[in-house]
Amino acid sequence: MAQQENTWRLNRQLNVSMLVQLFLLASLIVGSWVNLQRQLDLLQRDVDLLLERQKEYTVRVEQLQAQGLSHEYRLRAMESSR
Repeated sequence: MAQQENTWRLNRQLNVSMLVQLFLLASLIVGSWVNLQRQLDLLQRDVDLLLERQKEYTVRVEQLQAQGLSHEYRLRAMESSR
């Protein structure tokens, strides 16, 4: 009978230990998932900001190209009038 009680106590301790390990593993998985989601949110914000800056840059380049053409036509007109 004493041997059965020792076995039961050992099994119960192992089961509690396994439950604690499973709980810790689940906590690590959830924590990693939350951290990954946060990193993805930050990355999405950075990509959105980068796209906005690219649009602004494109508009500015187009304005500069238009100004360059305008100056080129003026220069040609001034050269041809001489």
